[in-house]
Amino acid sequence: MSNHTARDQKYLQFILDRLDVCHAYQPQLGQGQPVSLEGFLNLYGADPFYAWFGLNNPLIYAAHKAAGGITSIYRQIGIGCEVLFQHILMDELNLTSEQAQWSYTVSSGLRERTLTLDGRILLADVQAASRQQTIRDWMYHAAQQLGVDDGIRRALKGCVFEVRQGYKSKDSKRQNADIANGSAAYKAGYLPVVVLLSTQIDEDLASRYLLSGLLLLRGLGNSDPLNSTYAFCRDVVGYDLAKFFERNADALRYEIQSIVEKLLTA
Repeated sequence: MSNHTARDQKYLQFILDRLDVCHAYQPQLGQGQPVSLEGFLNLYGADPFYAWFGLNNPLIYAAHKAAGGITSIYRQIGIGCEVLFQHILMDELNLTSEQAQWSYTVSSGLRERTLTLDGRILLADVQAASRQQTIRDWMYHAAQQLGVDDGIRRALKGCVFEVRQGYKSKDSKRQNADIANGSAAYKAGYLPVVVLLSTQIDEDLASRYLLSGLLLLRGLGNSDPLNSTYAFCRDVVGYDLAKFFERNADALRYEIQSIVEKLLTA
């Protein structure tokens, strides 16, 4: 087995392991725990109002299961890709798990919370001089593109990453959290980067992130590492993530097809 194949299998498993939980997805329907088809029919059948409307119908259950299950698919793809991205940094830049993560603490009244981002590159941790210089140059130009002051650009010691499969909504709570992460990153001397694996993001949200000083990389197929996730991974980190997905597309499609078929039946 080639190292290339072994690495592919390891990376693919990060995503498949997360998607595996989607096979058994059941909606909660406000009950605080998963509800089976039998439980749904009993619950809705015992409710006179729902029964009058004929909502105690297996097809209604299938619709609930599909709606929540599709959201679960997106969520699990995102989580799997967070793990994948972090391991790419570790494997390609020879970083430990601790080096490839970054967290900070915030105080809220008497409580303290520790928030952890999905990846980190600290220049001092990158031992290969040529790769370190490539990352340093990329960071400088990225910060320049964002309009960051020259003194701050030159003082940046690394970059931190928040990884998403895409944004399917304009969740203001998530936006504010990402912008707060970016502010904390700058205070600690890091360039904050939002990494999207897809091109799915509302343009108003994209503009807000950029105006807040967050570099936004999207799942574009172009050759610009300042706006393409795949160009950044290939040209700056040194790993061709797009080729990985291309090589393993059949396995990923098969898994999604299997999950969706289950979700669309009662």
